[in-house]
Amino acid sequence: MTGKQRREQLLEIGRTVFAERGYDGTSVEEIAERAGVSKPVVYEHFGGKEGLYAVVVDREMQLLLDMVTGALTGGHSRELLEQAAFALMDYIDTSTDGFRILVRDSPVAQSTGTFASLISDIATQVEDILGLEFKARGFDARLAPMYSQMLVGMVALTGQWWLEVRKPDKAEVAAHLVNLAWHGLEGMERHPKLVGDRKA
Repeated sequence: MTGKQRREQLLEIGRTVFAERGYDGTSVEEIAERAGVSKPVVYEHFGGKEGLYAVVVDREMQLLLDMVTGALTGGHSRELLEQAAFALMDYIDTSTDGFRILVRDSPVAQSTGTFASLISDIATQVEDILGLEFKARGFDARLAPMYSQMLVGMVALTGQWWLEVRKPDKAEVAAHLVNLAWHGLEGMERHPKLVGDRKA
């Protein structure tokens, strides 16, 4: 096995074990044992468990971001919302281990951050589209970043729930997500006010 092949093997095994056991429950010993190598081989390639985990998380975050942004191919605003929701559901369906790793709070400080920062990156992609819609409908476009966080967060949390139950199927889940988001946006007030007594 070449060095590159060994590195890929260790990444795949590490990804599986991190998804099964979480960061704290994973050991370099187990990764090495599953790969049929000694612990120093893992250290040689990644410097230890932290380094391996960081590469696994970086790859998963990039894959999810690419899938979501690549899905935004245009069309009507509702269609864009459908594309984004379906892309996340597709990622959860096809990369279940990766999603399990991403949604856990990482104990490792990384340059790419956490699942929350990934959601923020995706929301940034959505906010430009939402900003144009807000402007066209006479809403304050400066609020688009906040609304994009709300929309993407709603989809991400629903995805976490669906990961465990897997019912209904992903197309139906995406349709319901878009139904709630779209009709919520459609009936949105320009200057919403709280109906209760609380003001601050």
